[in-house]
Amino acid sequence: MTPHSGQSPIDPNKIAYVYMQMADHIAERISKGELRPGARLPGERDLAEEYGVAHLTARRATRELRERGLVVTLPAKGTFVAYPTEADEPSAADHEQE
Repeated sequence: MTPHSGQSPIDPNKIAYVYMQMADHIAERISKGELRPGARLPGERDLAEEYGVAHLTARRATRELRERGLVVTLPAKGTFVAYPTEADEPSAADHEQE
């Protein structure tokens, strides 16, 4: 999940919550298509290890992604990248108004 350079995208000196930095990084990967709809995210403990953060920080980042509608968590199954809803995709009516 972390960048290919091997460095963590988390900057503890940045004026932002660590869980938000983590959620933003994962959200960016989703928007770029690196994480496709239906893809399973690593477990919270694995995410914490990959990003070099506490387990509860990874849990909070996952919750943030759920609140944004980017992932869905199924108990005893895992957390998956959500499929875009029709409201997220531009419709033909939106293009007609331009």
